[in-house]
Amino acid sequence: MSEYHNPVMLRECVEGLDIKSDGIYIDVTFGGGGHSQEILKHIGTDGRLFGFDQDDDARANADQIEHRSFTFVQSNFRYLKKYLRLHGVTQVDGILADLGVSSHQFNTPGRGFSTRFDGPLDMRMDTSQAISAKEVINEYDEKALHKTLGQYGEVKNAKTLAAAIVTARGQRPMETIGEFLDAIRKFAPRGRENKYFAQVFQAIRIEVNEELKALEEFLVQSAEVLKENGKLVIMSYHSLEDRMVKNYINKGKFYGEVEKDLYGNQIKPLQALTRKPIVASDNEINENNRARSAKLRIAEKI
Repeated sequence: MSEYHNPVMLRECVEGLDIKSDGIYIDVTFGGGGHSQEILKHIGTDGRLFGFDQDDDARANADQIEHRSFTFVQSNFRYLKKYLRLHGVTQVDGILADLGVSSHQFNTPGRGFSTRFDGPLDMRMDTSQAISAKEVINEYDEKALHKTLGQYGEVKNAKTLAAAIVTARGQRPMETIGEFLDAIRKFAPRGRENKYFAQVFQAIRIEVNEELKALEEFLVQSAEVLKENGKLVIMSYHSLEDRMVKNYINKGKFYGEVEKDLYGNQIKPLQALTRKPIVASDNEINENNRARSAKLRIAEKI
């Protein structure tokens, strides 16, 4: 587990869950198990913790936890309700989600998440799925690439870049990160190359893993399985995720304004407990760079 990142805002996340010793809690992004191990310190023999993660490495970490109240589920959190039902659970007291890619995944060259290493064009969080970055880059048509780069990476010259990728792969299919970076390097703004490549990789990664669609499905299911006064604690690392989380907490929907009943009462399942997102302290950011972009939002089931 040491290869995984230090859990960001660990104290704030656990306090946000307001843990009861006999409660049922879900860590839907188990990863290295840092948050889960801390949650287990507050759970008694009558409590339960379910850890969700689709990554094989996370499964290996989960196998090291012998706490009798812990159950690992190797699945994407978009299937939250399905797997809770399989374990006889319909309602829970708290849910924690630490979104994004783990430091371990970024630091493993063979996973293809980082521009710092050459390796295969992969980016799959679930390595058993068929679609990887290689298929997106080499098989998506120009229109689909344009949409992916612009919508998920907010790449300014997305249309130009999409056309360039189609041209480059026409000469030879791209197999590695190095080949892909060589094909797009001249389109990066001078002096801002690293940020540009990060935006491009983010877009492709989100497409490969259907991250925003999975997040949307998870948020809706979370509100359905939380007990009254149950807590939802979510940490995001880029604006696309944070905007979805904020909108669903505040409006009960992802787009448009909150709906109201005949008496003017808002119709939504959650109530925000944090008016603004909680951010990491300067000390934590100095010790853990991953915390720099983290935004933590906490909500309660109404």
